[in-house]
Amino acid sequence: MTAATSSPEAQQLSSVAAEDTMNALSLTLSIPWLFISLVWCGYLEYDQDVLIPEDWSHVGRVDPAEQLELTFALKQQNVHLLEEKLRLVSDPDSAQYGKHLTLEEVSSLVRPSELTHKVVRHWLQSHGITSCLTVSTQDFLQCTMTAEVAEMLLPGSRFHRYVREGQSLVRSSAPYSVHNDIHQHLDFVGGLHRLPPKGQDLSKQRPMGGVHLGVTPAILRARYNLTAADVGTSQNNSQAVAQFLEQYYHPADLAEFMSMFGGSFQHLSQVDRVVGTQGGGKAGIEASLDVEYIMSTGANISTWVFTNPGRHETQEPFLQWMVLLSNMSDLPWVHTISYGDDEDSLSTAYMTRINTEFMKAGVRGISLLFASGDSGAGCKHLGKEQNSFRPSFPASSPYVTTVGGTSFKNPFKLTYEVTDYISGGGFSNVFKMPDYQVSAVEGYLKTVAATLPPRSYYNTSGRAYPDMAALSDNYWVVSNRVPVPWVSGTSASTPVVGGVLSLINDQRLLKGLPALGFLNPRLYKLKGQALFDVTEGCHLGCLDEQVQGQGFCAAPSWDPVTGWGTPNYPALLAALLAE
Repeated sequence: MTAATSSPEAQQLSSVAAEDTMNALSLTLSIPWLFISLVWCGYLEYDQDVLIPEDWSHVGRVDPAEQLELTFALKQQNVHLLEEKLRLVSDPDSAQYGKHLTLEEVSSLVRPSELTHKVVRHWLQSHGITSCLTVSTQDFLQCTMTAEVAEMLLPGSRFHRYVREGQSLVRSSAPYSVHNDIHQHLDFVGGLHRLPPKGQDLSKQRPMGGVHLGVTPAILRARYNLTAADVGTSQNNSQAVAQFLEQYYHPADLAEFMSMFGGSFQHLSQVDRVVGTQGGGKAGIEASLDVEYIMSTGANISTWVFTNPGRHETQEPFLQWMVLLSNMSDLPWVHTISYGDDEDSLSTAYMTRINTEFMKAGVRGISLLFASGDSGAGCKHLGKEQNSFRPSFPASSPYVTTVGGTSFKNPFKLTYEVTDYISGGGFSNVFKMPDYQVSAVEGYLKTVAATLPPRSYYNTSGRAYPDMAALSDNYWVVSNRVPVPWVSGTSASTPVVGGVLSLINDQRLLKGLPALGFLNPRLYKLKGQALFDVTEGCHLGCLDEQVQGQGFCAAPSWDPVTGWGTPNYPALLAALLAE
């Protein structure tokens, strides 16, 4: 899982970057005035963290003649109508339930106005920028230009090269602005900020003594009541994993994994489609884990892998994937993504637009599942002896299904599940609580009122997550032809839940029903029916006097550690097949 980023203490500005920031912002202003001036002076992302984490080394300024590729997110129309449409097609009590839109219909709803197109293109052309590509929905432009032109186009920006573990990226060390005439026509510009978070170490401490069970496809199928007959058979079903961290799976590892662990059920041993460039080099544990477990849970279902396009050092891989979804009319029904960033490191403008992209996928009937993170409630140090929990995005988006993690109560037996202490969860500080979850969350806050962490640590009116969970502890993975034990994280639970939902989609499609699409409104109406409720254990929080390393705790019904619980496949299938 990649939800951990370095803490503010661990972040530094190189002297060059510091100097640039001073130049860009003339920090003589007092802080409140600085904030106001940034909002008014055309800074689209005034609250974006532009500090370069210290694990990236500064190489130097980019040559003025070097070609960069930037992504312009054009202001969309009818976003409120899109949100209403998503609510109607996702609510099982609505007459429009399951009446999903095509990409063309989404495009005609949200595409930017003629004026926006005209103003933005004129602005780009006036700087000599003509090499641009758009997407089907016409709400992104990807343009190439020299670094010199980019810095004139976006005053304040200064492009530098940074490296980490052999990966080289170009980013701006200071905030960018746009001309006031342009401000109202753009959401943000991609390719200046947001470095990929560092992949987490997915191996945990090995338990002492005894032979640990270890999680394999057979264990998962037994725990979640999948029989040998529970495999995909529909021709028009597919599922996908998306990866962004220079991680690759090896086809030979997948074949080896299936020959070792897939003997008891019908399965596929190869990925049907890779979108993007599979790099050479060693396989990544994360990539191997995602592919092996979505394909052994959602067994015998056609699987795609979206991998780093990585065509240019200025690209933001996650944003590239989102742009791609806006340009492909034929997509898998379920996507699982083990990726996240601290909410407070991202601009509100960026996250708000990404939420709109999630809505665009949801109205098309696509289910997006995100790992909840591996840092429990997280922790942000606000000042002297003052801390708060630290939510992760996209886990905190109201428009995706977020998956937490569990462990077996007895690690040596197939028993009931308890909280995995790493399982990410909590409350968004940016997005308000969606209607579909209000009564569930209020119920939790009432039930455990006496034992809740202090209210100053979290925002009780924010989107609460995760929505559901699965085992996330001690998986077996084959990577670089070697079976590796002890692999843990919500990167494991997310593809498992994805595979389960793909099997349910398979049965729905065979019955002539639409795909599940955005699951949450229906999931919350089940009120925990068809899921194994997880009621024991707490996850990590801040290591301080007040909470002493503890975040939230599991409780009956929904909780911000394991959501509604883990899937009981036959019961969940019956509940989600019901008309």
